[in-house]
Amino acid sequence: MPIASTTLQHLNTVAQEQFEPCFVYDLDFLRDHLSTLMDQDVVKLWYAVKANPLSAIVRTLAETGFRFDVASEGELQQVLAQEVPASQVLNTGPAKSRRQIDKFIALGVRTFVAESLNQVRWLNEAALAHDVQLQLLLRVQLRWPKGEKNPLGGDSLTPFGLDPQQWRGLYLADYPALQCIGVHIFQWGNMLSADKLLSLWQQMLPPLKALSEQLGFALQVLDLGGGLGVPYDDNSASLQWQDVLRALAQIKRESGVQELWMELGRYAVAECGYYLNPVVEQKENYGEHQLIVSGGINHILRPAVAGQAFPCTLLRESQAKPRKFNIHGPLCTALDSLGTHTLAQDVNENDWLVFSQTGAYGFTESMPFFLCHPMAAEYIIDNNVLHLLRESASANSYLR
Repeated sequence: MPIASTTLQHLNTVAQEQFEPCFVYDLDFLRDHLSTLMDQDVVKLWYAVKANPLSAIVRTLAETGFRFDVASEGELQQVLAQEVPASQVLNTGPAKSRRQIDKFIALGVRTFVAESLNQVRWLNEAALAHDVQLQLLLRVQLRWPKGEKNPLGGDSLTPFGLDPQQWRGLYLADYPALQCIGVHIFQWGNMLSADKLLSLWQQMLPPLKALSEQLGFALQVLDLGGGLGVPYDDNSASLQWQDVLRALAQIKRESGVQELWMELGRYAVAECGYYLNPVVEQKENYGEHQLIVSGGINHILRPAVAGQAFPCTLLRESQAKPRKFNIHGPLCTALDSLGTHTLAQDVNENDWLVFSQTGAYGFTESMPFFLCHPMAAEYIIDNNVLHLLRESASANSYLR
């Protein structure tokens, strides 16, 4: 995706005043994008805070009407610190301890996704102790029989939720402080096809509806999680929101639920973020051209985790011929690779690279302490004004 001219001007300003890698988040773009997502009555949208918990990002989402999916006490505290009411919070995540559940309820959270029979019991006990009523969704993990094509993209067992057979042992009448309003299911990621999403959702409906009938609760809410993707290469088309809405509207009709929920992370915030990275040197090894850059997976870990690099461009314009470069960060491990990218062949040690789509799963998914390189600075563009939120910090700021 081309960088808007006004944003590009701000990125150049940052490159002139910084020496170390940094992140820039365009809140003006983000507001426009979120307004488009919210201008509909098909699905209730929650923001998966794990994608980017930056205060300015959270506040911008809250201003546009998003609710918040939090999976840890730290995420909850960060959301509440931005003056988001606890009533706008949904607690997800596989590791809900008794202590965490009690803390969430004490802070006002009333909607939870249960991942296990233990969690149902603990939620009920804590709700009774606090004399409150909780809304509950059961997270379901589906697997298809061996030998059959699995529409959910694989047979890997995960810690998220339970299979329908395990949930069938639940007797909801034993938990008077819980109102079971629906089910939660999410077993895919970064999907770029609305048709594929519709097919997945349609194949999940029969077992989910059967489970609600067997447990004796009305399926008021169907939470489809996240998984809406953004393209990380030039060969992939963007997922169009209107196509997604049409698919969701069809699922809402076919399921008969009162509400559809989704927890968007990447699709909500990825495109507002940029990671600026200065080039250290260009060199050649065994016929391969390499660029060594100042920041790597210590700031953007996704390439090593997902095997998929963030898109990369040269900040300045160049008329030089293009060439493929293998880009490597500063860490003493071969894992520190930011992918293979086609750039102008005259790129040199005075240049900056721009990695886009880093508004999601950027800095807070990284490993910033390894090798004691500087922490990345963070900027925002707000009402076309550039603001420095955090200076680049050396290792002596956290090492004791």
